[in-house]
Amino acid sequence: MELDNPWLPPKNTHSRLQGVGAQHQTIESRMRRRHTNHFFSRKVLLYLLTHCLVPASSDPSVDPRCWLPTPEESGLSRDGDIILGGIFVVHDDIELQETTFTSRPAPITCQRFGLQNYQVMQAMVFAIDEINNNSHLLSNITLGFWIYDSCAMMRRALEGVLWILTGQEEPVPNFRCQINLSLLGIIGDAGSSCSIVMARVLGLYRFPQISYFSSSPALSDRNQFPSFFRTIPSDDFQSHGLAQLLVHYGWTWVGLLIEDNDYGQQGVQKLRQELAKTDVCIAFSENIVLNQADRNALHIIQVIKSSTADAVVIFCSDAGLIPLIDEMVAHNVTGKTWIASEAWSTSAPLLMAKYRKFLAGTIGFAIRSGPMPGFEQHLTSIHPSRSSTNGFISKFWEEVFGCKWPDHQLHNYSLDNRSILCTGEENLEGLHNDYTLVSNSRVAYNVYNAVYATAWALQNLKFCSNSESALMDKNCGDNTDFQPWQLLHYLKNVRFQSKVGAEIFFNNNGEVGAQYDIVNWQLDPDGNLRQVTVGLYDYSAPGGQTLQINTNAIFWSSGISQGSEVPISVCSQSCLPGFRKAMKEGKPVCCFLCVPCPQGEISNQTDSTECSKCPWDQWPNAKQDNCILRVIEFLSYEEPLGVGLTVICFFCSLMPVAILELFIHHRNTPIVKANNRSLSYLLLFSLALCFLCSLIFIGYPTTVKCLLRQAAFGMTFSLCISCILSKTIMVVIAFNATKPNSDLRKWVGPQLSYIVIVVCTLIQVILCASWIILSPPSSEYNINSQPGKILYECNEGSTIAFWCMLGYLGLQATIGFIVAFLARKLPDSFNEAKFITFSMLAFLTVWLSFIPAYLSTKGKYMVAMEVFAILSSSSALVSCIFFPKCYIILLRPEMNTKEYLMGKDVGKK
Repeated sequence: MELDNPWLPPKNTHSRLQGVGAQHQTIESRMRRRHTNHFFSRKVLLYLLTHCLVPASSDPSVDPRCWLPTPEESGLSRDGDIILGGIFVVHDDIELQETTFTSRPAPITCQRFGLQNYQVMQAMVFAIDEINNNSHLLSNITLGFWIYDSCAMMRRALEGVLWILTGQEEPVPNFRCQINLSLLGIIGDAGSSCSIVMARVLGLYRFPQISYFSSSPALSDRNQFPSFFRTIPSDDFQSHGLAQLLVHYGWTWVGLLIEDNDYGQQGVQKLRQELAKTDVCIAFSENIVLNQADRNALHIIQVIKSSTADAVVIFCSDAGLIPLIDEMVAHNVTGKTWIASEAWSTSAPLLMAKYRKFLAGTIGFAIRSGPMPGFEQHLTSIHPSRSSTNGFISKFWEEVFGCKWPDHQLHNYSLDNRSILCTGEENLEGLHNDYTLVSNSRVAYNVYNAVYATAWALQNLKFCSNSESALMDKNCGDNTDFQPWQLLHYLKNVRFQSKVGAEIFFNNNGEVGAQYDIVNWQLDPDGNLRQVTVGLYDYSAPGGQTLQINTNAIFWSSGISQGSEVPISVCSQSCLPGFRKAMKEGKPVCCFLCVPCPQGEISNQTDSTECSKCPWDQWPNAKQDNCILRVIEFLSYEEPLGVGLTVICFFCSLMPVAILELFIHHRNTPIVKANNRSLSYLLLFSLALCFLCSLIFIGYPTTVKCLLRQAAFGMTFSLCISCILSKTIMVVIAFNATKPNSDLRKWVGPQLSYIVIVVCTLIQVILCASWIILSPPSSEYNINSQPGKILYECNEGSTIAFWCMLGYLGLQATIGFIVAFLARKLPDSFNEAKFITFSMLAFLTVWLSFIPAYLSTKGKYMVAMEVFAILSSSSALVSCIFFPKCYIILLRPEMNTKEYLMGKDVGKK
């Protein structure tokens, strides 16, 4: 039966291999016809696989032109009804040889055998053994495996894929060279770059591939990698979590160290996108160059030491990071907080004693682990005598026990060689190293789940329904007769529970659920580094609880115990409440200055970018970090200033009343009768009103008070000044009317006085009435004049009307002053003109001084200033005009006679 995939030949030709070159045109035509959307990339790949061949095969069943150079190491294998391939990183370093192109390239030498890597590989063997012994899963079918060591190199990963696909040591592209042997899929590789290379080849054939450690976001593209799956989440989720971790601890100034491959570059690209949504800035970003032996470590160390960033995110594998850590040890770089990606957060090689001082306090994301019952017993049961098919057992045994197997080919083997010889009697039980430590076998757990996923997919394929059988063009009961694309259908929909009840399934992108453990590198009481789980990141957690972390359980690099103070990594120190951030020109947003909030505004949070105004009835406190209620201020009767002015008002208002009483009692005396007795009564009454009107200015400024106080002040003072003006005019007329033939005689009398008073006062009444009607004063809250206070005051309505009212009083007083000044020397013992002159001068002086003082004060002091001016001017009028008369009435009665008034010398009679 011909395979649906044009890249594979019919099954009946497996034993009759044909040269790839002879099939080139046929394959290319099929590819052009059925895969036009991938024509160019597949043609290039086909050309590379078919034209770079050197005839060297000795197999007579294979065309000499149909071969590829034999890999230096074939790996390990075990026969079975169905084969499951595996590409693992057993050695995590290689020895690079210089290529001169003048001789055959030297073979790749894998170095640094990794015990933890070997444990990961054994997880596949363990899972296959469990499945073969499980009567409920793939019964009557034995799984075998072919495992290849990629040494974390793309070239070797591709060699391994071709070796597994071909089924023989000489990789033959486009052919399976084994008869009646089905390939279930391939598990691997660890690195994203290697997995991408493998996925491009396996995607052509639609062979299932499940990686256990490749987390590059690019592998989520189902169009490019249709047969790729993985049991580790994409780095998109890890990058989102790392950004949340940085924000959680306030690390806004961080450095980035990036492995120069697909894993590092694509992972950090997503991290940059996530950080762009936050306030985190990148202080520096350096690539760890993998094609250099020292990984450009010296340059990176200099950048780290010169940077003020104390938190550094490292997106790198442990193999790529070791040279950098070694350089860090050489330069004694301490005090940094390392944030680890999952590729090295649980690394065993980095737990060595020489790294403790430098890596203690590291925090990072790790793939979740799970129990594998019996796995530890499997690991300790391995022995060279029972593992003849295990191509790595000899190196493993030497690495674990520090011994050397004798080389039987060397007849001159030196007996005095100081190396310990391996005897095979060594026992793995009781050892405690990276290999036997299963409590932290996170990657091995992913391998374990990947193997079971392929097994359950095959199980579901076996028991497919009749409709699915027609769709798949196969018999459901025949597990060994299937095409790789048929298994893909069931692998996409596989869902099973592990032995401990964990549910395993793949999403639409071929990934498992995004969950990570948060691990912290801590020193135990013995001084050894250990990786402790301190939290969990679950991307699908409800309610925004994706990041759950116990900060008190963390050991920081800056402290000596758990729960020590969280390290700080910022470009600028946080702005305290009461300040706001001001950006520095040409610097990232994380570098800023802290400036105080403007007057009247607050910031009640740390690192506020803006200050906010308080509500209208509140005001910032002294620190400008909180709003407090404003003090409502007005001239109150309850405060000392208000009480004092009130007492003075009452006391002063009694003076004109007492004088009026005195004048009424002595109404028939010459001094009272002189200058119109009734005008004196009216003047004293108006002065009493002037004193009392100042009480309207004190107390809570209600609307009625605001409406009446200025009008009452203006009209009472206008009446008072009108009386004084009338008295002055009458003095002038009276003395001038005594001249012969004077026309002023007809004006002598009380009628003129009342006319002057009525006319002058009526003008002020009209002015005040117009003011009240057209622009009435009202009470209001003034929050702008004095910080922190609400001035409850009267809005005069019209400033022009206020100054017109006051100006009219000034005009009246000025006219009265001029007339009194001109009449001050008229001959008369009771001539009031000179007293009126002094009173008007005092009145004008008070109100001229009042104007600048009134304009320079606010609130209750402005009101107090006006009250003081009213009391002062009224007191000046009373004292200057009436005190001399009271003195005569009370103390000099001999002067209060008609003779003295007429100027006669009474003493000579």
